Amino acid sequence: MTPVSLSSSSPIGLYLPRSQVCAKTIRNSTLLVAQHGLEATETRGMHLAYKVKDFEGFKKLFHRFLQVKGPSVEWSKIHRPPEDSIQPYEKIVARGLPDSVAESLNKLVVVKLNGGLGTSMGCKGPKSLISVRNENTFLDLTVQQIEHLNKTYNTDVPLVLMNSFNTDEDTKKILQKYTHHRVKIHTFNQSRYPRINKESLLPVATDMGMTGQNADVWYPPGHGDIYASFYNSGLLDQLIAEGKEYIFVSNIDNLGATVDLHILHHLVSRVPNGKRCEFIMEVTDKTRADVKGGTLIQYDGKLRLLEIAQVPKAHVDEFKSVTKFKIFNTNNLWISLGAIKRLQEQNAMDMEIIVNPKTLDGGQNVIQLETAVGAAIKSFDNAMGINVPRSRFLPVKTVSDLLLVMSNLYSLEAGSLTMSQKREFPTTPHIKLGSSFNKVQEYQNRFESIPDMLELDHLTVSGDVTFGKQVSLKGTVIIIANHGDRIDIPAGTILENKIVSGNLRILDH
Repeated sequence: MTPVSLSSSSPIGLYLPRSQVCAKTIRNSTLLVAQHGLEATETRGMHLAYKVKDFEGFKKLFHRFLQVKGPSVEWSKIHRPPEDSIQPYEKIVARGLPDSVAESLNKLVVVKLNGGLGTSMGCKGPKSLISVRNENTFLDLTVQQIEHLNKTYNTDVPLVLMNSFNTDEDTKKILQKYTHHRVKIHTFNQSRYPRINKESLLPVATDMGMTGQNADVWYPPGHGDIYASFYNSGLLDQLIAEGKEYIFVSNIDNLGATVDLHILHHLVSRVPNGKRCEFIMEVTDKTRADVKGGTLIQYDGKLRLLEIAQVPKAHVDEFKSVTKFKIFNTNNLWISLGAIKRLQEQNAMDMEIIVNPKTLDGGQNVIQLETAVGAAIKSFDNAMGINVPRSRFLPVKTVSDLLLVMSNLYSLEAGSLTMSQKREFPTTPHIKLGSSFNKVQEYQNRFESIPDMLELDHLTVSGDVTFGKQVSLKGTVIIIANHGDRIDIPAGTILENKIVSGNLRILDH
């Protein structure tokens, strides 16, 4: 019996016997989804919440999932990318900028991936609406950045948000506040696909509803869905008609992902062999914190993104090595709109399927099929990587990251964060806040003000700890409150290369 090897973003491999992948399963699964999706759309008028095109996309992805044979990569065929396929950022900058910067900007669209919720940080609603700096949200900062570009260069760079069904309603409500900003804002929605019962391979949805027992049976199928959803929305054609040629795509929680004029100039002017570059992936040097990040490889003569989920177990340590695989994908991508349109119409967009196992609240084991936007790099002509400074990768995934970007390590100007010139080293400190800080509200209650961290290298905080105003942290600081104890760091305290443990409580008198 031949196993079907499937990647998992957990990252573990799922192995399903071929006997499960039978014609009856294919027929039942697609018929069930078709009955749910098409009847809901055509006869019940569900406001196109689950469009026919969504169903077609799911059916295509599901059929590919059932037809997978063996691993998606053969390790022996993996090679390092050719020298010229990943350019150092310094070389790009050295070429300088032309006088026609505005002309290049007017060909650009900024796309932010806005499908995620803030649940991992204890917040309800879209993550993009969490305040990260001076009461500004991720979305506020994005709008400020693009508005600054448009005002400075007298251009018309629009912002496009790819929402999910989880974030669309709340995001559209908040967009009204930007009506008078010099930024045109468009939105489109990711697809909505049904989760699949791990055993039967049938959709677990019983009807088209999104509440009650169906509350967690639908999912947005990863950011690789951007190509099909963007095309299906009609917005891609609209932007091409307006003279736009490229999109700059990034996660909305990556505060380092700003429009870079040098990369844009390189993109619009580079014409090797008479063909323009259709895809640029920004990569940066790996550190020990990034060993699981996807990397660029040469495979079958083309650049390809290799994720840890695709790596055979025997080679995982080799993949994590910073000596062989030195760079990782920041998910800052520059892509040709015309190329997206061509590949969609030719049905030639090729992305590996990520099988993501989940357990629903009721204990049911399901899988959801996803794709990653960067995985499509191999489908584009003259694709390349640019090895950018670490400053272009500043994601806020945890409250520890939030403390970093709220501190005086960074200054804020026109929506962009830049490392303070007072910081002697360009690297950011390693911050690890314990479970008492996991939620944004808890975190805010534990800091009367954000400490001075200009000279901080490492901070670990565990247990019931609070910080007074104007605390200064330098070098390596470890603060551990034992279970049942509490540590209050007094206002004005300077901690330099200190370990604080036990119980320290300052009482008013």
